[in-house]
Amino acid sequence: MIDSGNTAWMLMSCALVLLMTPGLAIFYGGMVRAKNVLSTLLHSFFAMGLATLAWVTLGYSLAFGQGNRFIGGFEYAFLQGVGTEPGPFADDIPHIVFVAFQMMFAIITPALISGAFAERIRFRAYVVFTLVWSLLVYAPVCHWVWGPGGWLGELGALDFAGGTVVHVNSGVAALAMILVLGRRIDWQKASIRPHNLALTLLGAGLLWFGWFGFNAGSALAANGDAGWAFMVTHVAAATGAITWAGVETFHRKHTSALGVASGAVAGLVAITPACAFVGLGGALAIGAGAGILCYLGVLLKERFGYDDSLDAFGVHGLGGAWGALATGIFAVSAVGGASGLIEGNFEIVGIQVISILATAAYTFGVTYALSWALDRFMGLRVPEHHERTGLDLIEHGEAGYAIDEPVEA
Repeated sequence: MIDSGNTAWMLMSCALVLLMTPGLAIFYGGMVRAKNVLSTLLHSFFAMGLATLAWVTLGYSLAFGQGNRFIGGFEYAFLQGVGTEPGPFADDIPHIVFVAFQMMFAIITPALISGAFAERIRFRAYVVFTLVWSLLVYAPVCHWVWGPGGWLGELGALDFAGGTVVHVNSGVAALAMILVLGRRIDWQKASIRPHNLALTLLGAGLLWFGWFGFNAGSALAANGDAGWAFMVTHVAAATGAITWAGVETFHRKHTSALGVASGAVAGLVAITPACAFVGLGGALAIGAGAGILCYLGVLLKERFGYDDSLDAFGVHGLGGAWGALATGIFAVSAVGGASGLIEGNFEIVGIQVISILATAAYTFGVTYALSWALDRFMGLRVPEHHERTGLDLIEHGEAGYAIDEPVEA
């Protein structure tokens, strides 16, 4: 039977997770130069429409349909067979509500990738990439972990709310995309500074707020699992923010607003797969580890020379991988029923490593091939003079900030 309380909580969680995407747009938008703010905002905002259409037509069926170990079938294509009855994935909420909740994950995942290619991609290429990637990469990986008969789920991989499905997936895709796309023309040659960090802090706050729906909502009920996931999510975010600030202060002798915001997001990313499996100690360790590892991960682009514009790989790819691995280390049976390394279960660590490597390998390969094909046949990157002018005017015919000329007396 339908439980009204659980259904109400899930509807609220849907709204909270959807809010994360405009929050991500604001977070990313403040980090680019003023001439590209609208383009960057639109990458996330447009995904709310495009990924929705991909999900309700084929994406949901490919992710959660009865197919094989690697991909779902077509029985739910165009939402046929989906109604207000409970099940098949939750016993007391309408099927259509489950579809809506999972749709919000399908929206934000390709939006996360956009942080890697900000300030230099053609909008039409972005549209094709997002649509095809959602069906060829996101839906299959989602089926592996959460779909019926998915091989990683059957193997026993732990991913409560999307450490591999969302964050490893999007972060590794970001790395593959930027290797094809190349560096911005001014990268390491001129100062490329965020134009409005106040927007970035606001976006980080909206992400933090919406993440409670992301993680606690994955319990699919208003119950103790949701409450525990809510608490450890907040603790990990707080720990990530403070840890990043401490490392940055030690390394650069100052504490930046961008660093605190990035640390909070890193903590949120890392706790996502673990939030229903770890205790308070695990949440603290995961948040602290994210603050340290993701800070170091962001420095990798300077060492290896790839231009991850807004640190999509450094925060989401590495943070998601750390969170997935840490789930296998810190899981305690008293919380979610699964034992990790600290309780003597060595096997689960191996399973988590397999899930990380399999997701990374598949995502990188398909994303690289897709990016290469788009670059070859339609052009992935804007011309140099367009990049210098800014994508807002060239790609969209608008400016993010209209400053009127002073009126003479």
